[in-house]
Amino acid sequence: MRSTLRLLAEVKPARFLQPYAPTGLTGLVTHPQPRQALLVTYTKTLERLKQIPESSVYRQATEALTQHRLKIVESIKPPGYDQWLQEVEQKVAANPDLVQKITTPDGSLAAAYAILTGRVSELEKRHYRDNMEQAMKQIKEQKEQFEKLPEEEKAAVARWSQQQEREIKEEQAELDVEPERKLEIYEEPALESAQISEIEHKIGAGLIEEIVQVAEGELKLVNEMVKSKVWEELEEKPKPGQWTYFGRAAGEG
Repeated sequence: MRSTLRLLAEVKPARFLQPYAPTGLTGLVTHPQPRQALLVTYTKTLERLKQIPESSVYRQATEALTQHRLKIVESIKPPGYDQWLQEVEQKVAANPDLVQKITTPDGSLAAAYAILTGRVSELEKRHYRDNMEQAMKQIKEQKEQFEKLPEEEKAAVARWSQQQEREIKEEQAELDVEPERKLEIYEEPALESAQISEIEHKIGAGLIEEIVQVAEGELKLVNEMVKSKVWEELEEKPKPGQWTYFGRAAGEG
């Protein structure tokens, strides 16, 4: 049904789908690189899942589903893929410090990108430092006024002042050490319409754009799971009977 919606959204079905063209679903446009997006997202999800205990039912289920879908996407390669892959591998070999790649668990290429750096000019640094010095001066003046405040207001103001000072120092350190970094992704050839339909049919979860959205949502969920360490014991133990719900009364027919 979803594939039919996409076809109805197009005036004339073509060998390749037009990027950002309507899909037939409100608010959802044709993804320009769905295969590459899925390969990277699934690879990151599997890597992140390793931080969750193997005994976790969530990890087991998500890992199995992600691996299954990853294999489907990997198995369908766009026309001209082998030549593109050879060119990318040559770029990686020739520029190991500037060109890096993301590989799937079986070692195949998920994506490759070039790291571009653009250093901040000395004039920009000087101007920025002047502004930071002025900001630090203002914070010092605020600290002097702080001592005159009532005790109940001091705690809130102190937290705000410390945060401002910390952020300024962090920005100064980044300015001196870390140059601006940008990534340039090497986009693989586009999938044919028939190949996209094949992926959609084998996965069975709607249009490929919907599949991408679900994959991205799952990666965000895994990150939250790892961040919250949901497998650990609760810091505050539940009260007796807190998780006991109403059940069928004894003797009830």
